[in-house]
Amino acid sequence: MALNTKDLKKTMAGVITRRQFIKSNLAAGAFIGTGSFLFPRYSAAKSNTLKILQWSHFVPSFDEWFKNKYVKEWGEKNDTEVIVDYVSIMEVLAHAVAEISTQKGHDLLMSIWPPPAFEEHVIDHREIYQECEKKYGKAIPMAIKSTYNPKTKKYYGFSDSYAPDPINYRKDLWDGVGMYPNTWEDVRIGGAKIKKKYGNPVGIGISSEIDSNMALRAIMHSFGASVQDEEGNVVINSKQTLEAVKFVRALFTEAMTPAVLTWNPSSNNHFMLEGKGSLALNAISITRTAESRKMTDMSRKIWLAKTAAGPVRRIGLAHVTQVYIIWKFARNIEGAKKFLIDYIGNFRNAFLASEFYNLPCFPNTVPDLEKLIANDPASDPPDKYKVLSDAQEWVTNVGYPGYSNAAIDEIFGTSVIPMMFKKAATGETGPAEAIREAEMKCKHIFDVWKKKKLV
Repeated sequence: MALNTKDLKKTMAGVITRRQFIKSNLAAGAFIGTGSFLFPRYSAAKSNTLKILQWSHFVPSFDEWFKNKYVKEWGEKNDTEVIVDYVSIMEVLAHAVAEISTQKGHDLLMSIWPPPAFEEHVIDHREIYQECEKKYGKAIPMAIKSTYNPKTKKYYGFSDSYAPDPINYRKDLWDGVGMYPNTWEDVRIGGAKIKKKYGNPVGIGISSEIDSNMALRAIMHSFGASVQDEEGNVVINSKQTLEAVKFVRALFTEAMTPAVLTWNPSSNNHFMLEGKGSLALNAISITRTAESRKMTDMSRKIWLAKTAAGPVRRIGLAHVTQVYIIWKFARNIEGAKKFLIDYIGNFRNAFLASEFYNLPCFPNTVPDLEKLIANDPASDPPDKYKVLSDAQEWVTNVGYPGYSNAAIDEIFGTSVIPMMFKKAATGETGPAEAIREAEMKCKHIFDVWKKKKLV
């Protein structure tokens, strides 16, 4: 199949976005006719070489530990030259596309979200899960639902870790109105009070970007709504979705700022660190950045809370779900498998190097996690990160309550959900009409992937 390159325009950063990839139909098996993103030295790689590509971590100390300590020691122990290349989050996809095109590149590639569209080009990672579970205990359900296709019975990836999406809030402001963001209704009422009293709005994106996608899905799920059910049927047009959309419209009107309609993934970070906001949903990158930059005053003011509870449940999306994939054309498939199995066995060190950012998909590998995060010398107070101790109970996968399939990935990548909320919040359409439009788009996308027999 020829690739439709009409929508594959370069971004300002010179990379292909996730949305452009989805729209390009590459997932159907088409290829880009260029290898410009590949690392040229790999064309003559030796059999005892292992090549890894992953994103530059938000916590620099993790990359330092991974590449210069763990990888180095593993390579020496296994008589293997391990080459690790780092790119930005948005560049990972472009490299993956190019490597599929030329059928060569890295043996291991890490994505920060489930990559079901690559299923035809990767090995079945079942054996890795089986070996890890035999050695280290069971993986959390979210890891399986983020890497397994129940339609094809194939594991299209392997998830080692995830980052929750807790509430980052200004404790001083919330104390000032005598409230705590425990529920979404608390966020609306307390957020409105803080905006009126201090001028600091709630900062939850309603835009075509990853953080907005995560946060708005969290609200939907907490109201009992979802895009699909457990069997993969589109169920977005429901009274639960209607209540969630009405709630976000009220939240936007009463407690937020129009700026959230055009936010990018870093906007909520800046919003909180610059002292403009009262609350945001994000990984711990906000609080860790305040600590690393010695922003002492702001660091003391920004605290963490579990994702807010809705009328039905307390549930949120993983901000990052790290998924490794091994290409069918990888030159060192067995080495890549062994690397991942051994890496899970050393995950406690990975968890510490990430400064609690990477939570384990195999909980038994960090048996003292609760103790570690309850007394962190870098944070003020030392138990600031304690709210993450039971994260696996309130964090779920994209596609909940079903699996992270290719249709869900396209719906995510084309921002169907944020646009539904945006239209209703701004009054462009009524809530019911916005939901019907989203339903039509979701059903069309599901129909396409069902014809490809991947959903």
